[in-house]
Amino acid sequence: MKKGKLIVFSAPSGSGKTTIVRHLLGKEDLNLEFSISAASRPPRGEEVNGKDYYFMSTEEFKKHIKAEDFLEWEEVYRDNFYGTLKSEVERIWAKGKNVIFDIDVAGGLRIKSKFPNETLAVFVKPPSIDELKIRLKKRSTESEDKINMRIAKASVELATAPQFDKIIKNYDLDTAKEDAYQLVKEFVK
Repeated sequence: MKKGKLIVFSAPSGSGKTTIVRHLLGKEDLNLEFSISAASRPPRGEEVNGKDYYFMSTEEFKKHIKAEDFLEWEEVYRDNFYGTLKSEVERIWAKGKNVIFDIDVAGGLRIKSKFPNETLAVFVKPPSIDELKIRLKKRSTESEDKINMRIAKASVELATAPQFDKIIKNYDLDTAKEDAYQLVKEFVK
């Protein structure tokens, strides 16, 4: 099977990475397909199984870990697992496409370490922690406690930015989208 490229977008929650990834998926010249992550949490809002995530129980997730079915995985919060199934990447490569990921910082760095030459790892940096908190509150999808957990984690995640190939500063979303497009276009050509 011919390997395609791997494009990783990582950032703290609320940085805009999902919006940027969706924008890039609309660019046909990049030949991208989204890697659907597995998650051991219930769907939020309008999320759909098999489209947004592969939702599974904690027990089911742990079975996949034991079977070494994941390219990368992490227990992001207690009993709250996220990961990338190897079969998902193989499925996309079999179609002759490049894989784009919207994943947490630790997962993004693991993919980069496993496929250093095939991966472009991009960190999306928010304007500030205060702005992150505002964005997360506007979502209205999580409790105040969950938002505070994400903000605490964001400080740690921001410190990893230099380990990524590129950093996009998302002070202005349109500029960040264009910067991301140019980076990926150059990488996949």
